[in-house]
Amino acid sequence: MSDITYASNDGSTAAPREASAGDYIALLKPRVMSLVLFTGLIGLVVAPGAIHPAMAAIALICIAVGAGASGAINMWFDADIDAVMERTSKRPIPRGRIEPHEALTFGLFLAAASVFTMFLLVNLAAAGLLAFTIFFYVVIYTMWLKRRTVQNIVIGGAAGAFPPVIGWAAVTGGLELPAWAMFLLIFMWTPPHFWALALFRRGDYAAAGVPMLPVVKGEASTRRQIVGYTVLMLAASVTPLFFGIGGLAYMIGAAALGITFLAISFLVLREQEGTYCWAGRLFGFSIFYLFALFALLPVGTPIVLGL
Repeated sequence: MSDITYASNDGSTAAPREASAGDYIALLKPRVMSLVLFTGLIGLVVAPGAIHPAMAAIALICIAVGAGASGAINMWFDADIDAVMERTSKRPIPRGRIEPHEALTFGLFLAAASVFTMFLLVNLAAAGLLAFTIFFYVVIYTMWLKRRTVQNIVIGGAAGAFPPVIGWAAVTGGLELPAWAMFLLIFMWTPPHFWALALFRRGDYAAAGVPMLPVVKGEASTRRQIVGYTVLMLAASVTPLFFGIGGLAYMIGAAALGITFLAISFLVLREQEGTYCWAGRLFGFSIFYLFALFALLPVGTPIVLGL
């Protein structure tokens, strides 16, 4: 991470302004947190066994706070590239609202608090997995993979796939295979989701020196890989049914949503280079897709497909 100089519109150095509560909330990446919290909730709901409502609430708060901590530390480390990317230039650190060391301290405190609370009030398995998730996102993805390899999103996407496994572990105290079926779905969803964004934000990533797929391999390769990973994601969307997670509503929803996702990915493939209409639509639909699919998992009597 390099040092950052904040400048005003006239080119003079701008003194950092006092941070507001909204600035600290922005450090937590609330939009990302909402998806993490929701998938964690579904993992908790579909897990076998019972959990006291208070303990369930604590587990979900810890998952959300842990995700927010990861976001704050990510913004500390990535403050230099955030400052040159249009999409991230209005974050609190590039704007001079929060000093980098304050974001780091805030993130480390939240990380430690979320893991310790999960361990103290829920169970060791959930706390250990939460700690590993924060470590994976901050160290493996942010500090190591993101700036070094075109596979940054493919490997680093595992961090966003852990929340339903943590929710499952909060109930069962274990890491059984059904939880990993949910992990696999999010893991395969992540590349087409982020590469759609990377297509129409290619200039941002190039300016920041981040080796995202469109920057390194070009748009044509990215569009083909979006289709390929979409097919893998559709296959992964069936796996919960092999473990008794998801009923008829989920099966129908997975088919309808998956076909729509695949159709849009083919439209992305057919777009001319430099045209990103369908890439933008795929990015937006991908968020709806994951929310809708996970919302259907607890609905109805579970169906177990034969292996």
